[in-house]
Amino acid sequence: MSVLDILLTLPFWTAALRIATPLIFGVAGAVLCERAGVLNLGIEGIMTAGAMTGWLAVHLGAGLWGGVLAAALTGALLGLLLAGLTVTLGLSQHVSGLAVTLLATSAAYFGYRLALPGAETPPRIVPFAPLALPLLSDLPVLGPVLFRQTALTLLALGAIAGLALFLARTPLGLALRAVGENPAAVEAQGIDVHRLRAGAVVAGSALMALGGAFLTLSAFNAFFFEMVAGRGWICIALTVFAGWRPGKALLGAVLFGAFDAFQVRLQQVAGGAVPGQVFLMLPYLLSIAALLAGARNARAPKALMVPFIRGER
Repeated sequence: MSVLDILLTLPFWTAALRIATPLIFGVAGAVLCERAGVLNLGIEGIMTAGAMTGWLAVHLGAGLWGGVLAAALTGALLGLLLAGLTVTLGLSQHVSGLAVTLLATSAAYFGYRLALPGAETPPRIVPFAPLALPLLSDLPVLGPVLFRQTALTLLALGAIAGLALFLARTPLGLALRAVGENPAAVEAQGIDVHRLRAGAVVAGSALMALGGAFLTLSAFNAFFFEMVAGRGWICIALTVFAGWRPGKALLGAVLFGAFDAFQVRLQQVAGGAVPGQVFLMLPYLLSIAALLAGARNARAPKALMVPFIRGER
């Protein structure tokens, strides 16, 4: 099988979109936070906590959508903590975000051990099954790729589309963008900058947690330590690659998913002739190249990582 044969198959692009789904949730949350002027480095821990609480809620009988809600609430609470540190108190966004990552990751592992103290392997759940939407799933090309995914993949696509419309077409979205550029001007219009920034961080963190929940409720059927595997940091990089634009962020997430799906198929073609570690690092190398090419002219929001103190100009 040639490289072209791999790239032209529908199962390849179906897998690419599936792999990209947690990144779509994560990068949507990161774009929302950063357009409001807050760098959320808690994303890796928030995704881990969302993965654990979503899975545990389903294991305890809450149902799949109950698990999704539990994950989103977990992310929102962690976002509220981060907003309190960075927006209200004006502490370093770098340090606060890393602290939230360490806290959320450790709390997720502790909660797992506390809930299942004697479990050698995590209990399995029944995850979301791929959908087969009438008429839509039978469309040529787009049908198998878009409409035979699980409900969470469709939710991720809806979230990124909704975010794009929110930022571009709604008064609240325009105010949020202005907060990331010139918060003093927004305050002069009588809008509470702290409340707007905090709301963006809470909502963005909830989206990030859904990215983690996808791993346990859709991609797999259990929670494993280290299962997020750096996806949060990839989302931070993809946000820069996208120039803080939701549409380009979606493109970057799918591109990384395609790189990852591609390396799996290359391993099958190459057999044991090449060490597997070479293929595992391939999507990261290709992503770095894409980031360097795409982020060269990216312009960050002017007030990103700049604390806002009321009354100062």
